[in-house]
Amino acid sequence: MYQSFLIKYAEIAIKGKNRHLFEEALVGRLHRALKKVEGDFTVRREQGRIYVDAAEAMEDYDEVVDALGCVFGVVGICPVVLVPDEGFDRLAEEVIRFVGAEYPERRFTFKVSARRARKNYPLESMEINAKLGERILEAYPDTRVDVHAPEVMIYVEVRSEINIYSRVIPGPGGMPVGTNGKAMLLLSGGIDSPVAGFMVAKRGVTLEAVYFHAPPYTSERAKQKVVDLAKIISRYAGPIKLYVVNFTEIQLYIYEQCPHEELTIIMRRYMMRIAEHFAEKDKCLGLVTGESIGQVASQTMQSLAATDDVCTFPVYRPLIGFDKQEIIERSEQIGTYETSILPYEDCCTIFVAKHPVTKPSLHVIRSDERKLSERIDELFKEAVDTAEVLCVEA
Repeated sequence: MYQSFLIKYAEIAIKGKNRHLFEEALVGRLHRALKKVEGDFTVRREQGRIYVDAAEAMEDYDEVVDALGCVFGVVGICPVVLVPDEGFDRLAEEVIRFVGAEYPERRFTFKVSARRARKNYPLESMEINAKLGERILEAYPDTRVDVHAPEVMIYVEVRSEINIYSRVIPGPGGMPVGTNGKAMLLLSGGIDSPVAGFMVAKRGVTLEAVYFHAPPYTSERAKQKVVDLAKIISRYAGPIKLYVVNFTEIQLYIYEQCPHEELTIIMRRYMMRIAEHFAEKDKCLGLVTGESIGQVASQTMQSLAATDDVCTFPVYRPLIGFDKQEIIERSEQIGTYETSILPYEDCCTIFVAKHPVTKPSLHVIRSDERKLSERIDELFKEAVDTAEVLCVEA
């Protein structure tokens, strides 16, 4: 039965004088994650380590681990036993008790890995390894030492309290959300954009999102699908402000006035303009999309250049070099895939041209967009003014 978790991080450790800011951000994110778990928990920083302590010992801590495992910045979650330093014999007793409780079959190969973070401890790390190994072998004769490929690792860290743990449950890695600014995600109901949002949030970026809805051509179920995807991402990224933009009139106007082979490109350009409007309003630092080179006609190099032409904000495309199978695998890992493949079409797929241009000329696209000048500003204003704003949280 455990009462504490040692939280391991990686990149934060190399942040120099700013390290404490990242640690504090990580502590805040851990606090937020634990609010959804029953029980009383405290999160504390100590000597380059972060600990989560429960008010009482936990027989079943899976729910806690699940919550902590969604916090960016965490690379390892270690159920840990904390014991006071009362001499080596006491330490050996605690380690033997720990091993017996954690591995009741007691027939395995093991290795002790000690770290003497407190240098006034009388034994050095190698001495601790050897002496604890001897005590474990005496207590459990069916075990064997294997320093190259052990079945069980036993970690002992000598700090203000001595940390004893064996399992390192992987976390998502990355940086704590909120440490690298804010960005606007163009979120559709497909597979790609939720993964793009996840990957940018993993680098510490706070997410907002915009979804383009086209009633009656897209249903309320299509909108709910996007809200559900945002909820899944919010497990990792925190609450997401989601703009739902009615894009129908703009799409129909483009359909009426522009060459059909250019529909997707011109619609994408207006989506980027609208997304940038909300990004500027909310002080975001960039746009995020789920595009990868050559996946569809609107994602060739020429098409991406034509889309970016209307942007003054940087456009981040974390999936740019991924193939579709890699994106699918990542979506399965983060839990968005099953929702993404639900058969509710979004506005892009409804208005797709039969033969879209794959190498658009920027000069031609700009020229054809002038055909929209009579009403497009009015439609743009109506779209942004009537956008529905949702706060989405898992």
